[in-house]
Parts: sequence; structure tokens; C-alpha cells
Amino acid sequence: MATIKERPKSDGGGYQVRFYAPDGSRRSKTFAKKKEAEQFATKIEADKLRGQWLDPRLAKTPFEEVAAIYLDGLVHLAPSTRMKVEGHLRNYILPTFRRFQIANIKPSDVRSWISAMMKHGLSPATVKAIHGTFSRVMNQAVLDGMVPRSPSFGVKLPKEDAGDEMNVIEPEKLVALADALKPRFRALIYTAAYSGLRWSELVALKVHNLDLLKGTIHVRESLVEVNGHLFAGSTKTGVKRTVSIPRDLCQMLGEHLAEFPAPNGFVFTSVKGMPLRRNFYKRHFLPALVRSGLDPGLCLCEAEDCRERHTPLYRFHDLRVRHEALCHRAG
Repeated sequence: MATIKERPKSDGGGYQVRFYAPDGSRRSKTFAKKKEAEQFATKIEADKLRGQWLDPRLAKTPFEEVAAIYLDGLVHLAPSTRMKVEGHLRNYILPTFRRFQIANIKPSDVRSWISAMMKHGLSPATVKAIHGTFSRVMNQAVLDGMVPRSPSFGVKLPKEDAGDEMNVIEPEKLVALADALKPRFRALIYTAAYSGLRWSELVALKVHNLDLLKGTIHVRESLVEVNGHLFAGSTKTGVKRTVSIPRDLCQMLGEHLAEFPAPNGFVFTSVKGMPLRRNFYKRHFLPALVRSGLDPGLCLCEAEDCRERHTPLYRFHDLRVRHEALCHRAG
């Protein structure tokens, strides 16, 4: 129980509340008036009974330190996901909240921060993702007894747009795109369109996961590139699956493997026989869009002051959308 003791005037006077924290440590706080001390003592005991007592010293922890503790605990994340979280913190969260004491961040601060990001031109989906990272840091602070409640609770986020329209690449356009690529990449394009595999799953695909006699692909892992390094891991959903592919694609894959065998076992490889990397998109896919006539207005220069259109009409992911459309048509 909290006790109140009147301090002698020689020690400064006032009333000192002495109490034990839930961890067993002894604490005290001094007030000028006895009524204030009694109110504090009553609140302390009530908070301890409800399990809501917070250590005032922890409440003063800078947000930057809390974020660092949160990052240290993300050992379970895939490298690409961790890189995204670090980017949210470095570019959008810490510049605003770095110096805040964790208990001093108010919902109004969060609302102002969200408004500033929207005015800066970030999309609602991006703002939602960044806010999600911020909320998880604050939730960690709640669990660690630094704050009673997250300032993100109840804060309304901007409504997400319907998103960019995904284009379904029709068969004749698919043929034109594949023919505009080097022969070793043609099977990759058709496999993406008729299997529905993600890019990370395609580049991780091994020969032993193909069953061309049964017409199936066993999707077991993915390969992601983070800061120039390749990391093998599970699929995006963490679920292994087997997908069926048409007989024509089975024959194409057989011919592909005969012409472009890879000593490391990957089905699709670079010109040097190594796993494909993200630069495939700029080096091969985008130029093929222009050569095939699918996107004749696309500018491939990288000049910052160029006013031509640099956003392609078709993305590699639209090949996966084609597979989804085929499945939809087949019921």
C-alpha cells in the first residue's frame, strides 16, 4: 500500500508518497499539498490493481530508442520485409518522432504527421503501410509498459484508391512480347503468363520442381534481392503449392532446358547462367515492351529532367494477372 509522510520543513516540506512498483522496487514522489498526495496514492494503488501502472522513467524513453528495440526483435522477418520496415522508419517516421518522449506523442501529432505525408504526395496505400509500421512500434511500447495506449488508436487513415488498373495481356500481345526478348527469356514470359507464379517464385524455380510429364510445377520457395544480395526463402504466403500448366508450355520448358541448361539447377537464368536479378526488368523487359509495339510511347532514358512518359503500360506482374484472367474465364 502507498503511504504518505509529511516532510519536515528542513527537508523542503510537502508530502511524500512512498509505494512499491509492481517489480518490487520502492518509489516515492513529493507533493506540496496533502490532497494532491492522497489523490496520487489512490491512483497508484488503483492502477496497480488494474495492471495499468506505468513506470514514469520508461515513459520518458525517446521514440528513437523504442524503434531500435522494435527492430532488434524482428528476427523472424524476411530480408526484403525488414528492409521495407527500415525504410519506413528512416525516411518517414524518425524524422518526425525521433526526439519525442514515447509518452508525449499524442493522437493530434499522428494526425498532423499523416496529413503532412499526404500533402507531400504519398499515396493512401503508402501512408497506410508507413502508419502500420509506426503503430507496431507504439504497440510494442504498450506491451513494455511505457505508455497505456497507442496514440494511433482511433486515428482515421485516408481512403485507399482503387489502385492502378492491371492490364490483361492478350495472346497476340504475349507472343509479340516474348518474341522481342532474347530466346533464353521467352519461356520465362510464357511460364509467368500460364502458371501465375510470382517473380520471386519464377527466379527461384529449380529443375527438380518441374514435372513436365504430369504438367505440374511444385512451388516451394522464392528468391528475393536485397541490397544486391540474393536470399532464398519460403513463398510470399509461406504456403507450398502445385500448379498445373498446359502441354504446350511443358514442351516449351523442355526445349528451354535443353538449350539453356544451368549447372546450378535454376530453370531461368541470366546470360551468364546465374540466377536472374531485378535488373532484368530494366535491361530486358521494358526494352521488349517498346520493340514489340506494346508500349511505343515509353521512354527508357533515366534523365531526371526528361518530360516523356517513363511509367510502362504493362508490368511484369501483369503476366500473373493474365493467368488470373484465364482462371476466371475457366470458372
